[in-house]
Amino acid sequence: MSSGTFVDRIDPFAKRSLKKKTKKSQGSSRYRNSADVELQQLPALKVDVPAAEQEELFIRKLRQCSIVFDFMDPMSDLKGKEIKRATLHELVDYVTTGRGVLTEPVYPEIIKMISANLFRTLPPSENPDFDPEEDDPTLEAAWPHLTLVYELFLRFLESIDFQPTIGKKVIDQKFVLQLLDLFDSEDPRERDFLKTVLHRIYGKFLGLRAFIRKQINNIFLRFVYETEHFNGVGELLEILGSIINGFALPLKVEHKQFLVKVLIPLHKVKCLSLYHAQLAYCVVQFLEKDPTLTEPVVRGLLKYWPKTCSQKEVMFLGEVEEILDVIEPAQFTKIQEPLFRQLAKCVSSPHFQVAERALYFWNNEYIMSLIEENNQVIMPIMFPALYRISKEHWNQTIVALVYNVLKTFMEMNSKLFDDLTASYKTERQKEKKKEKEREEMWKKLQELEISNKLKEANSKK
Repeated sequence: MSSGTFVDRIDPFAKRSLKKKTKKSQGSSRYRNSADVELQQLPALKVDVPAAEQEELFIRKLRQCSIVFDFMDPMSDLKGKEIKRATLHELVDYVTTGRGVLTEPVYPEIIKMISANLFRTLPPSENPDFDPEEDDPTLEAAWPHLTLVYELFLRFLESIDFQPTIGKKVIDQKFVLQLLDLFDSEDPRERDFLKTVLHRIYGKFLGLRAFIRKQINNIFLRFVYETEHFNGVGELLEILGSIINGFALPLKVEHKQFLVKVLIPLHKVKCLSLYHAQLAYCVVQFLEKDPTLTEPVVRGLLKYWPKTCSQKEVMFLGEVEEILDVIEPAQFTKIQEPLFRQLAKCVSSPHFQVAERALYFWNNEYIMSLIEENNQVIMPIMFPALYRISKEHWNQTIVALVYNVLKTFMEMNSKLFDDLTASYKTERQKEKKKEKEREEMWKKLQELEISNKLKEANSKK
């Protein structure tokens, strides 16, 4: 953007406060420079001008703060950067403490200033092999100004003078889309502000709610099935946790589909650990709203159960325990068989953390009460794995936990426990007999092969 077009857009007062710079600073591909202009100090809003002129001065200051500086060069425009920083501080205070300052002409000016500062193409990661779990994120160089712009935006939305009927003219779908794009910022400070800002917008503008949910839905689908990269998944899930909490009953079909077709597939992504806590919270919120969703959720988790990643298995087990904490007994009976077949595999895992996490289920009083009510179904599923581990597992902590579980089973239903023990021993004897038969068969085959080779050798002589 040239300096002429910028100056043409602002009022005569602002023109006088800007003058051409003699030397252009080196630009950066990462940050836009609005214009080659130098900021001049304007009068203080509350002190230097009468109330009648404050709106005009407020707008001038907002336009002045629309100038974006190059923070990649820390030594450039130091005076201008400091003037803008001080002005933003003043504006935050003015919007926070002033009454009646949010007049209708101010709304578009605030949004233009916010847009000029926030909306930008996010740079590619400085580390092409960036691992969010291991590497430090690239922090936003322009944060000294951006943090104040976000603060002003929040104060604007939270002001008691804020009128959504006026705000909706400038905070529209296009604005929300640009805001959502920023959630991919590597800087966690920016994502944290964005989370709060978007939540406020969702609360203030009823007409944008369905649109916001749909766009978050699209971001997640693209993340799961195309890119597997988006920095703000955790923050968006945090917002959704609050949104789900406010859903009216009965749940709409679109909400149920979102759970089954978007939230459950989010479990299969490699970087699950970055947002798993927020995801599990959303899933549990749905089940507390509508218990009938328990079966599709649990079956979905079993479908995406990790095969080779013990860290993810531990996370899945933690989420299953959270689900079982809120499950209704009638729903438990629908999922107990496939779920405990999976738990039997987990307690048999050679990775002790997976086995340990699965065995901790028996320390949960509510889960224990559900197991006790359904011991006729659950004990036969779990018993073979537990009995085998008690004799064979390499880790003594796991063996001790298994003995505790077997003890609870014996106390729950001693007759069934005895039957299962006898049955297991009988089966083991049959297996050992078959193993012995196989070994003897192989031995005979080997002897036969040796005999045939000797015959061949003799015949050649």
